[in-house]
Amino acid sequence: MPIKVLAIDDDSDMTDLVAILLGKHGFEVITANNGTDGIEATKNESPDIVILDLLMPEVDGWAVCRSLRTFSQIPIIILSAIDNPGSVGSALDAGADDYLIKPVPTGVLVAHINNLARRAIAQRDSLPIGTQTAPLAAQDSWASGD
Repeated sequence: MPIKVLAIDDDSDMTDLVAILLGKHGFEVITANNGTDGIEATKNESPDIVILDLLMPEVDGWAVCRSLRTFSQIPIIILSAIDNPGSVGSALDAGADDYLIKPVPTGVLVAHINNLARRAIAQRDSLPIGTQTAPLAAQDSWASGD
């Protein structure tokens, strides 16, 4: 069963790129192009991981994070062009589990997804975290901006 990833970004080109690249690595990818739709997709689609942009109109990534944490402990990876320690800290304080700065090589993104998925699966199945060490998906490289 493939890992289901929800990519939330107001830039549809970015969500399309993430879907294509992660799809090539065996992930099932669903997308949302605003914060409100992303929150609803999390409730309705039950993804295993959320990849979330911060800078979105109306409901930004920080608000999405806080909202998701009211009903879910799903792993959240922030994928943002903001390279600012204060933004990283505030995203982690809002409930994010990881923070990556665009552009990011596909292999790095895949490794972070695998790491968080491995922990979430171990926690869900009450297995020691180190039990599964094999990569959950293959890796290569890509880069994109915000």
